[in-house]
Amino acid sequence: MTPRFKLFNDPVHGFVSVPKGLVLSLVETPEFQRLRRIRQLGLGFLVFPSAVHTRFEHGLGAMALMQDVLNTLQGKGTVMTTDEVEGALAAALLHDVGHGPFSHTLESNLIPRGASGRPFHHEAMSRAILARLDRLFGGALGVAAEIFDGTYVRPFFHGLLASQLDMDRLDYLRRDSFYTGVAEGVVGVERILKTMRVHGTGPNARVVIEAKGGYAVENALLSRRLMYWQVYLHKTVLAADRVLRGAFERARERWGSGDPALEATAPSLAPFIAGAFTADDFDDPENAPGAALDAFCELDDTDLLASMKRWRQSEDPVLADLSRRFLDRDLFRTTFLPTSPSEDQREAWLDAAADWLVAEGLADRASARDDARYYVGVHASRHDAYRTERDSICILERDGTVRELSVASDTGAVDAIATPVVKPYVVAPKALDLRSVLG
Repeated sequence: MTPRFKLFNDPVHGFVSVPKGLVLSLVETPEFQRLRRIRQLGLGFLVFPSAVHTRFEHGLGAMALMQDVLNTLQGKGTVMTTDEVEGALAAALLHDVGHGPFSHTLESNLIPRGASGRPFHHEAMSRAILARLDRLFGGALGVAAEIFDGTYVRPFFHGLLASQLDMDRLDYLRRDSFYTGVAEGVVGVERILKTMRVHGTGPNARVVIEAKGGYAVENALLSRRLMYWQVYLHKTVLAADRVLRGAFERARERWGSGDPALEATAPSLAPFIAGAFTADDFDDPENAPGAALDAFCELDDTDLLASMKRWRQSEDPVLADLSRRFLDRDLFRTTFLPTSPSEDQREAWLDAAADWLVAEGLADRASARDDARYYVGVHASRHDAYRTERDSICILERDGTVRELSVASDTGAVDAIATPVVKPYVVAPKALDLRSVLG
């Protein structure tokens, strides 16, 4: 008998069974295969050498967890049609298909704001690519699109895809912990999935956690907070982000200057350096420009790396220096601050950077002050591990009542996790000593 599944051997979840038919056909599309060339953790590999896993395996992992939770819910009496199961699996598989080079790193730079002023988000690209694949497969992704959008008549499916305890989050926490070796990120995924059930009927039905899974959920929220500070917002990752974004912004500023190094930019990246597309092009995902989708689906990490190897030879000293720094991992230093710096402090840092650029021969006195903005960046890291006011997690108590997690918890840990943490910081070259200005 011919097997109904194709097996993928995943080091995180074991054997992943991909159903033959629509879901496997989606895996085999160029749009999804491109994710093999997009690093899941962006620039995390510069800190954690083994963190070179990709969006491809994450997509498979999210689909595998969706498969597991649907089986659990069906086993507890929730009836689902074949179209709903297939749509949910397809939506989980494709939820991140719109990521660009190095995932989140260049998301706000790659496609600039349009006339509306709205920023670009990778979800909009994922939805546009989903619409393209729907046309390619003759409308077979209609349910998947509705689940993705949150418009499907049974909203609990969307909750499994996009919520504070969704399959995307459960996969990336476990996967990123595995590949970075950060044990604090280990999450009891199986217990969480096994204690999920659908509560309510019709449009009011939602996924809740049985009381016996409450501690596993608290642990997942705490693990997420620890992963953000130890991995996703690691000080060296923040420094690398600044260098890469600076190089990209400088290349865009210098585009059309006749610089041979810029003219050697990878053809797939060139339209995005030139600003050929804006976020407004993806306001209507069903009608996103075909040229924009064609260009984006050709773009991956290798285009940016190959381009930066050429930019390293740029006639512009700033672009050449930033590109070299990224490729050679000669990164800036991130310094966390007790409070947000004053405007006077920011100006003093830029003045110091301008003097340093002149001394290093990277800028002349006339341009140094303007060029200093590529070398000094003031930002703030913010993380909310759990938001009680939006899309909260609900616990089904043994007496049948449903209570929000922070109310149901008897540890007080959830209230602490729900408190937002904001950390101001400045990024600057290590040779540029800002300690005297920091006070």
